[in-house]
Amino acid sequence: MSKDYYAGVEPVQYKGPETDDPFAFRYYDKDRVVMGKTMEEHLRPSVCYWHSFAWNGFDVFGAGTFDRPWHKLDGQEGAEAKLDAAFEFFSRLGLPFFAFHDVDVMAPAETMKEHTENLARILDPLEAKMEETGKKLLWGTANLFSHPRYMAGGATNPDPEVFACAAVQVRQMMDATKRLGGANYVFWGGREGYDTLLNTDLGREMDQYARMLSMAVDYKHKIGLSGPILIEPKPHEPTKHQYDRDVATVYGFLERYDLLEDVKVNIETNHATLAGLPMDHEVAAAYALGIFGSVDANRGDPQNGWDTDQFWNDPVDITRTMIHMLRNGGFETGGFNFDSKVRRQSIDAEDLYFGHIGGMDALAKGLLSAAAILENGEADAFIKERYAGWDGDLGRFIRNDATLDSLADRALSENLDPKPRSGRQERLETFVANYV
Repeated sequence: MSKDYYAGVEPVQYKGPETDDPFAFRYYDKDRVVMGKTMEEHLRPSVCYWHSFAWNGFDVFGAGTFDRPWHKLDGQEGAEAKLDAAFEFFSRLGLPFFAFHDVDVMAPAETMKEHTENLARILDPLEAKMEETGKKLLWGTANLFSHPRYMAGGATNPDPEVFACAAVQVRQMMDATKRLGGANYVFWGGREGYDTLLNTDLGREMDQYARMLSMAVDYKHKIGLSGPILIEPKPHEPTKHQYDRDVATVYGFLERYDLLEDVKVNIETNHATLAGLPMDHEVAAAYALGIFGSVDANRGDPQNGWDTDQFWNDPVDITRTMIHMLRNGGFETGGFNFDSKVRRQSIDAEDLYFGHIGGMDALAKGLLSAAAILENGEADAFIKERYAGWDGDLGRFIRNDATLDSLADRALSENLDPKPRSGRQERLETFVANYV
């Protein structure tokens, strides 16, 4: 079924910037070395299972629009047909990783017992597909937001029985991630927040969220899951307010509950937008705070106020983000996961390719632009010169020895009269734009 569905589409190859083949990469050459690593090593690209194979194109205003063959089948038969289609696509696209929630890959379940049975049933064929194709798992996660039991959250739910059901899913998916060699495990708090404080004990709910994470950290060490646990920040939608609002909020939460050693962040571009923050800020903040983990590569529409999950193709935005990643060594266990979906009107199988090919080329171009900017050295040299005083005598005194009294006395005795200096923002913005 899957090969017939993709009939006429050959495996995607790099053909260079001059190609007019829409099924070829123009800029993503996985073996090209950039600043000491191949493009594939820098980008560690991943296809998400949910948007590309589990979603049928529905939205809150209308039914599904995609006529995918596997959506017409039920139960385990449908799950295995979807598995075939997904791995056929992964193989033809040629990206090394994929990511999934439990419910993405398994037959639908009504009870927790059925849930555990159905997920267990799909793991053997899933593992066989990975061995057959060589595809690797970037991260696994449990869906604690779609089932009606999670309408008030999973970990933050007012009902401890729901919390216990969430623990069942988390344990099973952590086991699955370990079994499948996953590089990370993700918590996306889709409903870990509130719609109104009139019915919410905010402090209790944050304690509950931390309790779930603490148990997951303990279990990670128990089973020997090597990669970090990742929290995916998002400020709102579907809830009014979510407790993992942005990178800085997550850091404060992790510090308060003593979770910094084992938990980092999976940053999504569209979530940063919803928080009113540029993606390069969130990445820079995560590195500065020591919690950078992975990236969900997508974008929103500035005229829509929700999470549209479109393919990320803003060249300046990507380049500015890549600059911070290259400065800080890039990924360790993470990667660029395409948490992106084709539009409801993009109903053909080819559209899945066009979205991912364009997304990969946009990341590759951003990587090349960022590398060229850093190799030029002008931007870094300006930043170094701008903060040079902190490496001088006064800066060292402030950092190492000064008290408020001694510093104030020194400023008066030396009659300090610092002159304002330009931040050169327009020059640097033009400098970056010239490399994009």
